[in-house]
Amino acid sequence: MKQQLLSRALALAACLATVSSLPALADQVSEQGQLRKERRAGTVRSTREIEQIVLPQMPGMQYLGPEYDAAAMAYRLKFIQNGRVVFVDVDARSGRIIGRSR
Repeated sequence: MKQQLLSRALALAACLATVSSLPALADQVSEQGQLRKERRAGTVRSTREIEQIVLPQMPGMQYLGPEYDAAAMAYRLKFIQNGRVVFVDVDARSGRIIGRSR
């Protein structure tokens, strides 16, 4: 009986964890769709173009990848060096670096 109750509780917890992550997944999918739409319209640069501009300016840093913020029309590129994470924010329209966090 205890075993069965524990199994049901674990199954319920797993379901709740899955359901709670759905809004974040939906946001990510909608931002990707927004980025594709803006790219087709020619209003923002591609991730590849942004990387070609920024990566040469970050010597010695390991590039971890980009994120796109549709509301800000900006990319955030993530780097790491000596255990420190650095975020570089880039205007998606111009490719200009608009901020860095260390």
